[in-house]
Amino acid sequence: MMSLAPRIAACCMALLLVLLAPRAQAGAYEAELPANLATASDLCALLPCADAFPGAVRFSERKGQPPYVEAYGDGGKLLGYVMLSTDITDTPAYSGKPVVTLIGMDAQGRFVGIKVLKHSEPILLLGIPESALTNFNNQYLGKSVTDTIEVGPSRPDENVIGVDAISGATVTVVAQNQVVMASGSAVARQTGIIAPTVREAARFAHTSQAYSWAQLVQMGAVQQLLVKSEQVGLPRGPEPFIELWFGDLNHPDVGQSLLGKNGFENLRSRLKDGENALFVIKTAGQESFKGSGFVRGGIFDRVQVKQGADSFTFRDLDALNLYGLEAAGAPGYNESAIFIIRSQAFSAAYPWKFAFLGNRVDRATGHRSFAVFESKYWLPAALLDGGRPEVKEPDAPWVRIWTSQALPIALFALLLVGVTVVYALRERLTRRSTHKNKWPVNAFKYSFWAISIGWIGFGQMAQPSITQVLTWCHALLFQWTWSLFLSDPFIFLFWIFIIATVFLFGRGLFCGWMCPFGSLQEGIYKVARVLGLKRFQTQLPQKWHDRLKWAKYAVFFGLLAVSMFSMGLAEKLAEVEPFKTTFLVGVLNRAWPYGLFVAAILGVSIFIERPYCKYICPLGASLAMPSTFRWFGLKRKQDCNSCKACAVGCGAQAIDANGRIDHRECLHCLDCMVLYTDTKGCPPLAKERKRREKDGLEVTPIGANGYFIPIHPATVGDQISAKAAQGPDPRMPTAQAQPAHKADVHGLRWIWAELVDHLWPWSREGWASRRALHIAGFSLGVAASVAWVMAALGTLSSGAIIGWWFGWSVYEVLIRLSGKRYVKDGPWWHGRYRVAGVMDMLSYVGFKNLLIGAALFLAIKAVVGLA
Repeated sequence: MMSLAPRIAACCMALLLVLLAPRAQAGAYEAELPANLATASDLCALLPCADAFPGAVRFSERKGQPPYVEAYGDGGKLLGYVMLSTDITDTPAYSGKPVVTLIGMDAQGRFVGIKVLKHSEPILLLGIPESALTNFNNQYLGKSVTDTIEVGPSRPDENVIGVDAISGATVTVVAQNQVVMASGSAVARQTGIIAPTVREAARFAHTSQAYSWAQLVQMGAVQQLLVKSEQVGLPRGPEPFIELWFGDLNHPDVGQSLLGKNGFENLRSRLKDGENALFVIKTAGQESFKGSGFVRGGIFDRVQVKQGADSFTFRDLDALNLYGLEAAGAPGYNESAIFIIRSQAFSAAYPWKFAFLGNRVDRATGHRSFAVFESKYWLPAALLDGGRPEVKEPDAPWVRIWTSQALPIALFALLLVGVTVVYALRERLTRRSTHKNKWPVNAFKYSFWAISIGWIGFGQMAQPSITQVLTWCHALLFQWTWSLFLSDPFIFLFWIFIIATVFLFGRGLFCGWMCPFGSLQEGIYKVARVLGLKRFQTQLPQKWHDRLKWAKYAVFFGLLAVSMFSMGLAEKLAEVEPFKTTFLVGVLNRAWPYGLFVAAILGVSIFIERPYCKYICPLGASLAMPSTFRWFGLKRKQDCNSCKACAVGCGAQAIDANGRIDHRECLHCLDCMVLYTDTKGCPPLAKERKRREKDGLEVTPIGANGYFIPIHPATVGDQISAKAAQGPDPRMPTAQAQPAHKADVHGLRWIWAELVDHLWPWSREGWASRRALHIAGFSLGVAASVAWVMAALGTLSSGAIIGWWFGWSVYEVLIRLSGKRYVKDGPWWHGRYRVAGVMDMLSYVGFKNLLIGAALFLAIKAVVGLA
């Protein structure tokens, strides 16, 4: 018969299907685009260009580089231009994929239409209506490409025009702002709407020195652009997709070193004043940088030069033959060219980028997307008269976000520091409290709840979510991008706080004090009690609680497993969280099942304390696992194993029959800490106090061990009851354990024993009890090692690697439970061990292997990069 916890998890998933139903047909989410979209000359035969440029009756074929389309009205009048964002930039949004957008701009540079064709943002399918992105894009209509437009408030004194963000999708709209402005600017410069930037011409320091190829590479006068096969979705192999070398031919010393004196003078004779030249050679790879479709009179559509916001493309008349390189040690090549930049906007004194443009193939779907691979170039300072000019790069978008919201971000950071400091001083507060007067603690706790609900939740909409945990796991394993996380300052700071406090104190400080939705549940429960509903408030029987609490772990592991194969589906299923509906979007802005789900949870919260936190929350489950290894726990005394006072009053029901606190479930209300030193509320202390008062003895203060400081040192243990003294130690979550091989081990031997403990799961004890399991494990270990090697060679996908790693982790849990059934308690550098339960071992192995897996992925990438 199915146990209750899986039933609850199944019910949650069934509810999700109901929640997903109203949005199952979202238009642009992962929409199918024409297969030849990237190469078709008649763009508007494939896409609805009229939606991006209302009023246009005819559209040209693609022109320019990057390409755009001209829009014409009645009588053949040029009205403006239409551009496809992925022809110009592949800026990724939160999903890691670009939002494919069709953009219309009139002949004066004003945006007249923006249509999203395809996106991969699940939050815009479920958490936030897709119409929100349409409304965001509509803010650009009528604004000019020459304006400075940023996400956030306007700053008239700095000539900055602000556009309102989409609450809960900050990263998405920051990326979309870059896409719209970069696309518009690229076309506006080509069409003369934006005047080219004027840069001071280079003044060269000429020494007539001849350089070898190695010297030119070492000094940076020649640069490499390497594109590997796996970067474009092809199987990894010994040969790259393309390897290019390029460099400046304007400097006399560099030019003569590369072309020889006669070759350089011949080149200079063919250049007009203000024109610049560079060389490109292909030394490896099957791809061509000239392109198989190049024809006389056409353009080189695979290469371009970028300097600042300017892009420079090349036609057939801008290319000269490169007959040979004279520099000693120059490599062989099978394709070459000299390109001439004729624009006066270019200056060899300033940094520029050489870009190779191509298509990336999604190996899972076969879909092709635009990709740009760039390599930066700047002439060495020693080759420029007066050195390199000062160049001020524009701030990254995330930097502008932090700058524009500096005050609220600073206040939020101070709040998080304040909460941490208050909690770190919890013992001083609890000693000033009693079970009848908890205000020294509650004054802080209730204030933080109110701030969390009002300012953090509804104000800043900074509610952490399980989707962020999944994103962090994927980023840790595959590709870490700081800018992705820094784009949302409040969530970024919140996660620093969460990670630090979870390992210091456990999940309870965030979940019990600072989580907006958790605080909202608790607030409703407390208000209902004040309003006279206390007699209807109850707790589930402990045996049912102990079963139901596992449901949230089933939800979390389910989401994690799904995310490894489909992050989009995992984010849809993450609607089991009511956070988006409550804070980010609003109940009234969503379909009725979402609002009903939130109302049900908050309604039950009137009668049961924090039901969602206890039984459903996957975010709480993800934080509970590392809480297994928190450094500092709540205090217990020996008598807690027989006294039930704390357990009866524990709203989280996190104290078992032996007085032990389960720190994975504890929400840190601190009621047990108040009783710990309350001489009238704690039964053992009350009994000892009454005895001393009756006998006329001194009532001494409460010591660190939770008992009265002894009047005579010899009577230290007299206050502990005989029954409690014979019972288990409630200060340890499980019984104490001491691995024999770690007894009295120090220094290097201790470090070696630690490495063996973490990396070698087998043991003599396990071999004696589970020999077959051990033998099978060696085979699995060999297979997993082979899988990692195959991944390094590019013959095994990341999904397969994750599957192998997951299987190995499950095996490791089983093998450790049969032999090395212990985990550390408290700081890792201490030697305090305890017997591991199943969840203890799952938490330990899961967290350890996540870190090891991330390290292996990084090591593989580093080795492949060097190769």
